[in-house]
Amino acid sequence: MALSNNFRFILRIYRMKKLFLACFAALATVTFQVQAADLTEGKQYEVLALEHSAQPEVVEFFSFYCPHCYSFEMQYKIPEKIKQAIPANASFKQYHVNFLGSQGENLTRAWALAMAIGAEDKIRAPLFKAAQANSLRSMDDIRQIFIDNGVTAEQFDGSINSFAVTALVNKQTNLAEQFKVRGVPDFYVNNKFHINMEGLSHDNFVQDYVDTVNELLSK
Repeated sequence: MALSNNFRFILRIYRMKKLFLACFAALATVTFQVQAADLTEGKQYEVLALEHSAQPEVVEFFSFYCPHCYSFEMQYKIPEKIKQAIPANASFKQYHVNFLGSQGENLTRAWALAMAIGAEDKIRAPLFKAAQANSLRSMDDIRQIFIDNGVTAEQFDGSINSFAVTALVNKQTNLAEQFKVRGVPDFYVNNKFHINMEGLSHDNFVQDYVDTVNELLSK
C-alpha cells in the first residue's frame, strides 16, 4: 500500500511538472509576441531604401570626438553588449566618420589601420580619451598612441598609407555617405534598418537598444 501511495505521489508531481512546463512555454511565447509587437517601424527603427545585406550584420558609425559615442563605448558598453548578444552568424562592425574634430580624417585612417591589423581593442580607449581631451594635433600624436599601446613604429609607418588601409578608409567614407550619416553614434542593421534611439525606452535604454538590434537582425 505504501508503494502504491508513493507511486501516486510521484505521478502527481510529474503531472504538475508537465503542466508547469506547458504554462511556462506558453508564457514565453506570449512574452516574445508582445516584444515583437512592440517593435514598430517609425518608432524604434526606420526602413531604408537599400538592398538587404546578404548576411546579417550590424554597423555602427562613430567618432572618437563624439561625447555620446564615448558614453556608448566606455560607460554603457552598448557596442560590446550588442556583440555579445547577436547570433554567431552575424557580424558587428564599427566605422569612423570624418566630420567631427580637427583630426577626424586622420582618425578615420587610423581606425582603418586598427581594423587592418586587428588592433581595435588596443587603441580604441586611448584614442577616445585623447580625442575627448582634445590633445590630438597631428597624425604624429595618433602614431604615438599606437606605439604606446603595442603597435610597433615599423608596423604603423609601413601600413598607415597602404593599399589595404586606404581601401578601408574609402569603405568607411562611402558607407557613411550611402547611409547619409549626419550624427553619431548611429546604428544600421542588415543594410536595411536604421535604429531610432529617440524611440527606445528611456527607463531601460541600453537593453532596449540591444534587443531592438537583435530582433531586426532576424528581419
